Order: sequence, then structure tokens, then C-alpha cells
Amino acid sequence: MVPADAGGGLMRGDLLADPVEGLDEVLAAVDAFDEALVAGLLRPGAAQAAAVAGLAGAVAGTPLAARVAEAADRAGAGAAGEDHFVALAAARSALLGSVYDALALRIDEAVSRPACEEEPAAPVAGPETGVNLLAAARGWLCDLARSGWRGIDHELVAGAAPVVSAMLTDPGMRRRATLLDGFAAELAASCPGATLERVPVRRWADLWSRALLLTVPGSAGERSCGSVTGRLLPLGVDVQEHTTAVQAQVHAVFEPADGSAPRLVRAGVSAPKPDTVVGAGLWQLLRPRMSLLAAVSEGRSMELDAMPVTAEGDLLWDDERARAGEPADPFATARVRLSAATAARVAPLDRHPVRIAVPVLLEGYATHSEEGRLTFDLAGQLLAVDTDRMPAAGPLTPEAVAASHACVGLLRWDAGEFLLQPLAVETTVRKKAVAVHAGAWAGGTTDKAGVRAEKAATDAVAVLRERAGRLLRT
Repeated sequence: MVPADAGGGLMRGDLLADPVEGLDEVLAAVDAFDEALVAGLLRPGAAQAAAVAGLAGAVAGTPLAARVAEAADRAGAGAAGEDHFVALAAARSALLGSVYDALALRIDEAVSRPACEEEPAAPVAGPETGVNLLAAARGWLCDLARSGWRGIDHELVAGAAPVVSAMLTDPGMRRRATLLDGFAAELAASCPGATLERVPVRRWADLWSRALLLTVPGSAGERSCGSVTGRLLPLGVDVQEHTTAVQAQVHAVFEPADGSAPRLVRAGVSAPKPDTVVGAGLWQLLRPRMSLLAAVSEGRSMELDAMPVTAEGDLLWDDERARAGEPADPFATARVRLSAATAARVAPLDRHPVRIAVPVLLEGYATHSEEGRLTFDLAGQLLAVDTDRMPAAGPLTPEAVAASHACVGLLRWDAGEFLLQPLAVETTVRKKAVAVHAGAWAGGTTDKAGVRAEKAATDAVAVLRERAGRLLRT
């Protein structure tokens, strides 16, 4: 955070380095259960039965205890039914949720940030449609757990296709359908499982347990939403790219017009993309969908009028409810307002360590690079920098980060340690302070490298459109 003599709070790097009590034990229980899913639970061995029992032991004393203990007994005997697998998935999700809570609390202590807002309201469960489809999806997911990742084949994975197709016709079920479709596609690309050199154990267990819990009627109800009016001060842009899709998520501080405490919010935009559009060309797909990207590129605030927002702090962006405001430097925002901004609570079903992405400001650090790993030295405590997450769609590079003296970034947690994902840095070029932002090209650029990349993307899109038109005419 901001050094104490600048009026801010000092980041406690030692708190980020200190172990969190009970964390290793919880993760060990989850890891053991995930390994049990590799070979499947149709005919579990002694090690698999012990792993399932360990999962039940980890939630002993909680409201889940009795149901999970019964599920563990049945699964250990190879006789688990759908309700038992749902209970095991719930126990796994609860344990990872506790890890999220412990890490989020540690971050709040380290950066001296106000406590999170109140617990978000539970999803509003309206009349559930497609109950039979949910049951079919649940049956397929349970078959996966019985076969295990080593036992998957094309016939088993193909069982998801008719369920996904039927779900996609119902707007209320598309969230579940998208998850199932993506999961099934990953499994299909890895068939047969028996020949896999490496199984993505944690990832597939995450997808399996989340998908299974979302087949419970009422689990995907509408989140409560409100609206906000005031000034939005962008901090930076996180770009997430897939072969067929891209998403940009703007992290910002929101100042309510009524003068109440500032809040941390996010605004996201996504678009499908061909795999030939990469780098700065991604912005061409996203710009028409969100005016906020231009404001980020220009270093401006935005004035919001009754903009819808979820209980978890996600703005449901509507260009009609936003207009460009005065210039706003992200580093000035971070120095003056970030330490006082409160964050929204994450809904229980969504609490997972991968969801941790807390905006922070670091200054006065030293940088070290060893064997390609960049770290920031915070008064003797080292914080790893995740340069792999920096997008090619902007001018921010590892070299600029290594030469920086101030950084706005997202504090994350991965593989047992805290990491910093830079969103913007301040560095010195020819004795002048210069700010370099990952989202600097979001609204357009005159930067030579950015212009070349945009032109290449424009040419690629033009070729694809011409080919698509030719196919439609034949």
C-alpha cells in the first residue's frame, strides 16, 4: 500500500508470508479427494475410501457432517447415489470456501482495508424450470465420478451433448449449459483418459463439483441487484483470453453520489473471437460493447446514473447510464481512495481461492529477478510477480515492471503463495516518471506497436468475414 508518510497504510508483507493456520490440512483433504476422482469411485480402493473419509472428517462439526459422513460411507463401498455425490461436492466446495475466507481475511489485515460489506443475499429462487434436464445433467456428472478421469471415453463424454443442447434453448439454464459444454469439450479433447500423460486433477474436480452443485434446483437463482449513482474511478484492466472468447474486467473504485464510503467494483465485457485475432486486436471485439474501455484508455472517470450492480460488486454495464467524466489518474486514485474502499462479499457458492483478485498499490519496493522469476522486495519480504497474466494486448511488459517503482495490481493466491498481477506501473524513462498501463490500448492507440497489431487484426477479421460471406453465398 501507500507508504505511511504519504498518508496511507503500509502493507504488512510479513502477514502475506506467514502461514495460515489449518490451511495446509484443509487443502490436503481436498487434494486427496481430488486424487480419488482420478481412478473413479465405482470400485474404490483402500486409498480412495480413506480420501473420501478424510473429506468427511474435515467437515465434522459443521451442518454438513451427518450427510457427508453417510455419503463417504456409501462412496467408500462403491455404492454412492446422486445425493451422496452432491453431498461430497458440497463438502469440497465448503472447504475451499473456508480457504477463500481465511486468505481474504489475511489480505484485509495485510493492507489494513475496511472489513467487507455484509453477506450478500441468497439467490432468489423462483420457479425452477427444466428439472428433468437438471436431473439428466446430474446423472451424467455422477457417471463421470464413478468412471474417474482415467476411465472417460468418447461415449461417456458424449452423454452431455443432448442435455446441453436442450438447456441452451432455455435462457435461465444457459449458465449451467455453458459450464457443462466447456467441461465436456475439455474431457472430449482428452479421451481416452487411460492414455493421458497428465490429468488436470484440481481443475477437473473444480469443474465437476461446481457443475454438480448447480444441478441442485434453486442453486442458480437470480442474485439480488441494486443500482448506484456516482463517480467511477478505474484502476486497471484484467484481460482473460481463450481460443474462442475474450473478456476484459475493469477494476475500479466507486464513489457514491450520497457521500457514503467508496466501494471496490468491477465491470466486465466479453465477446466471442476467432483464434486468429490476438494481441491488441482483441480490443476491436470489445470496444463496441463497453464505453468504459475508452475512458480507461484516456485516463478518465465516468459518471454513473442508476447503474445496475450485483450484491457482489459487479456492475451490469449499460452505456446509456454512463458518461465520460473528468481526468482521473489510476495511481492518484489508488493513493487517495483505495485504502478506504470496501469490497463486497462473495456468495458462498462462489468462494474459491481462484476468485481472489484484490486491487492493491505498492510503492518503494526493490525488484529482483532470478531464473526468470520476478519478485518485489517489500521491506525484506518477497512477493512474487505473476508476469504470465499480463496481456499481450497492451504495452505493459515484464521489463517495464522490473524497472518500476510503483505498481497497481491484483493480489492473487496460487500454488500455495500470494502473487501480484500488475495492472499498471510507474517507471522512469529518460529521467521522467512514466505510467504504463495494461489497458492503455483499450480505447485505441497511436503507439506504433499497438497500431501494427490492430492493423494485423483488422486484416484477419476482414479475411474471415469475406470467407464467411462466400460460404453463405454457396
